[in-house]
Amino acid sequence: MKPPAETLSLALRTFDPGLDAADIREYALAVIRMVEAAWDEGAELVLLPEFTWMGLEPHVLRQVGSATLAEVAQAFESECLPLLKERLERPGRAAVLGTVPSLTPEGGVRNRAWIVRDGGWLFQDKLHLTPWESGFEAGEVLRLWSFGGFRMAVIICLDIEVPELSARLRDSGVDLILCPSATETLRGVERVNRCASARSVELGCHVAVSHLTGRAESELIDENIGRAAFYRPSQAAFKTLPFAEETETVSVGVARLEVRLEKRPLDLMRRMTSETNPALLGKELAGIQRPVPVECI
Repeated sequence: MKPPAETLSLALRTFDPGLDAADIREYALAVIRMVEAAWDEGAELVLLPEFTWMGLEPHVLRQVGSATLAEVAQAFESECLPLLKERLERPGRAAVLGTVPSLTPEGGVRNRAWIVRDGGWLFQDKLHLTPWESGFEAGEVLRLWSFGGFRMAVIICLDIEVPELSARLRDSGVDLILCPSATETLRGVERVNRCASARSVELGCHVAVSHLTGRAESELIDENIGRAAFYRPSQAAFKTLPFAEETETVSVGVARLEVRLEKRPLDLMRRMTSETNPALLGKELAGIQRPVPVECI
């Protein structure tokens, strides 16, 4: 008898950081309830957007009289992270909990996505920063990790628009890229999603995107627009499936998208070496390790 196919149920959620919460604890509980509800509805993995936790800013301002990125980071680590660890360490479940300012041991601040999987914790820092993120420092490492039989990486917003970064995942066997994002313009949504679709083709993997939506009392994320989206490789193994699933683009409320991933089409695609597939070009052939000069004539 064949073993059951490896599948993964994924829930993508946009998030409105202007939600009605009385204080920092209530804000954290609102995020927790969103994740728990998705898990209870059958999702094994949940993706929340970039800057999900910047909605803490007005609460920190009221509590301590100012709300620098470092103070938001301290409030998250002292008041929110313990609650997350208390409530979200569930076997067989995982979540990318959006991003939050996080302090480094040297006193810098990074834009960090906290990830829980099977009760354990890891994080991914954003590696490329927008002009609006001058108060942050860039991260240094792109982490590849596994959950539910799938290899995955978190690539945050602008990072998905830099193909040289994603190309480092060639030959890695990555199955799923998770992209938390935040932007205030429709053009920003288009850039992130079009690049996410391109990364799916180039790397032969699934790519999921969740954008921030709504308004918040924050200089960094005052107005937000986006959607939830999911992209598959454009190869024969996926011919019965849509290459893209996208919600409406919204500026208020929460957009929801549920997707079930199967490992079998990915494995089949990787064995089809006679098919034209850019994902099958290793780092050397793709020009990452092979010097390919540019001639100006």
